Amino acid sequence: MAAKSGAFRGAREEKTKRGAPGARPAEMPAANLDRVIHERTRLGIVSALAVNASLAFSELRDLLQVTDGNLSVHARKLEDAGYVGCTKSFAGRVPKTEYRLMPAGRRALEKYLDHMEALIRATREG
Repeated sequence: MAAKSGAFRGAREEKTKRGAPGARPAEMPAANLDRVIHERTRLGIVSALAVNASLAFSELRDLLQVTDGNLSVHARKLEDAGYVGCTKSFAGRVPKTEYRLMPAGRRALEKYLDHMEALIRATREG
């Protein structure tokens, strides 16, 4: 395993507050991204719910083009994090599952988007 260079250690020591405007990639590592939201399917769920008051399980599944099992696992992870709320009911004898974005989920998405925008900006300014 290679030793870390002094330049790398110096860059790490000079880190500023996470999410600082104009921060360079060394100051805002991608490792600090919210891993709950960063995964493609979960980001899709949160993004879809950010622009809709609520969506049914089948609407999300069709929109994201994922399997029932895949959507169920990712939605549960978001529920466990408090980012998404789930309401289960019946329409006659047919079960209906509705998802909505919780305030914590909206805040987490905004923080994630701010972080991504800062990384993109810093990369372009290189």
